Amino acid sequence: MGAVALCCALAVGATTASAAGDVIRIGVLNDQSGVFADNGGVGSAVAARLAAEDFGNAILGKRIEIISADHQNKADTASSIAREWIDRQGVDLIVDGAASSAAFAILGVVKEKGKIFAISGAASSDFTGKACSPESFHFNYDTYALAKITGKAITEAGGRNWFFVTADYAFGLALERDATKFIEAAGGKVVGTARHPLNTMDFSSFLLQAQASKADVIGLATSGKDVQTAIKQASEFGLVGGGQRLAGLLVFITDVNALGLQAAQGLQITTSFYWDRNTETRAWAQRFMAANNGRVPSMIHAGVYSSVHHYLAAIKAAGTDAPKIVADKMHEMPVNDMYNKEVRIRPDGRVLHDMFLVQVKEPGESHHTYDFYKILRTIPGHEAFRPLSESECPLVEKQAVR
Repeated sequence: MGAVALCCALAVGATTASAAGDVIRIGVLNDQSGVFADNGGVGSAVAARLAAEDFGNAILGKRIEIISADHQNKADTASSIAREWIDRQGVDLIVDGAASSAAFAILGVVKEKGKIFAISGAASSDFTGKACSPESFHFNYDTYALAKITGKAITEAGGRNWFFVTADYAFGLALERDATKFIEAAGGKVVGTARHPLNTMDFSSFLLQAQASKADVIGLATSGKDVQTAIKQASEFGLVGGGQRLAGLLVFITDVNALGLQAAQGLQITTSFYWDRNTETRAWAQRFMAANNGRVPSMIHAGVYSSVHHYLAAIKAAGTDAPKIVADKMHEMPVNDMYNKEVRIRPDGRVLHDMFLVQVKEPGESHHTYDFYKILRTIPGHEAFRPLSESECPLVEKQAVR
């Protein structure tokens, strides 16, 4: 385990498993210092604490405790922290996950230990596919929905030929795979791909390959600070000015804030949450920003809040915190919170929340802080996510309809 991660894991949750009977302990395990620190990071722990506050920080006579740690996007570090938390600190629920590669490592430990994992930051659609489990839940976007909504919309609007700049690990490969399917189904084709390592500072060679391909669309199958760097350097190379179009397949509101509207305007993005959508989301966002130095909540933060809130509601309804019983109750109960209303969870762990196709506003269209998006289309969960008829999850039977 890395020294920084070990320090955080032990210091934040010093209470050992011997006291676990008096505490419901929830661990936020994600990237707090790397490329995904802005869209998840410590903000995910803030979101988890807001959910605990909604239950008075106690349930069934037990105190609710939120701990957190940085796995640095390393699978071995993630699994080590998860094992330490469960074996020695009595952690009942792990949330977020960040990079899909690290989240798969967490999932392996959780399956072995019979605990619950609520995924929010990790995106691979395989979490509700071949890697599904009865005690894991996907509370946010995935590569299937991102690819289907953004890829289909841009291809049907005339972006026929695509070149991918792809993060070379589980998330990026799954996103490219899923996007290719929908691009081809809409009559387009993929003419090439360039794969970059995580946390790349220089995208020049990848972008020059994309430019030379003369593809209509350069699909950025990457995320976090990497997608920010790619968009900035694409502008410097004059790709958009030369007639090519950028498609950010996973762009967060925190990325738009970092880039600024001048650079990000016009981007079409798929998201599962927008803070300024209605009265309830605005009220929750104000709570979040007050607790997080004024920073805007991303869809990962909203997903962490939703997952912890639903977990605690399930404990209350079940009258126990026994993992198997709570997981069954989480499947049985609809998800209800500040942005999900009567949303069901399928047997594969997929939370069928709405998704939104949005467009980043021009600077002159933005009238207040973080007023970034125009919602172009709302896509119901049963349309956005992979149908059970295509599922590789061993927990479900193939179904023609959802």
